[in-house]
Amino acid sequence: MGSKAVLDASAILAVLLGEPGSERLTDELLADAVVSTVNLAEVQSKLVRDGHPVESAWESIQVIAPVAEPFTATQAQIAGSLIERTRARGLSLGDRSCLALAIDLSASVYTTEQVWRGLDIGVPIHVIR
Repeated sequence: MGSKAVLDASAILAVLLGEPGSERLTDELLADAVVSTVNLAEVQSKLVRDGHPVESAWESIQVIAPVAEPFTATQAQIAGSLIERTRARGLSLGDRSCLALAIDLSASVYTTEQVWRGLDIGVPIHVIR
């Protein structure tokens, strides 16, 4: 497995909002973390929807997840293919985009989403709460 950690939107939000489980995302882990641009859009959308000013929301995200990986054609194929294995769990396109990035990088993925627990997609999934 690669040394990088992939964060999904829920993990980034947990850190930003000081939610339970966020303590599991140590400074060392965050220093080597990456995020899909799809998940950046999710986090920005949720923060703005909840009343955070656009610019300060974006700046806050950049502190937690400064390395963004563009959503590639390879990741799009992986995300689309994951629908068969994840349909019963109700994973969104954003969820599958995050998983696709982790698969593409052979990296561990971090989430707060309980429905990801036990999902076998070939990379480690860490549910932080």
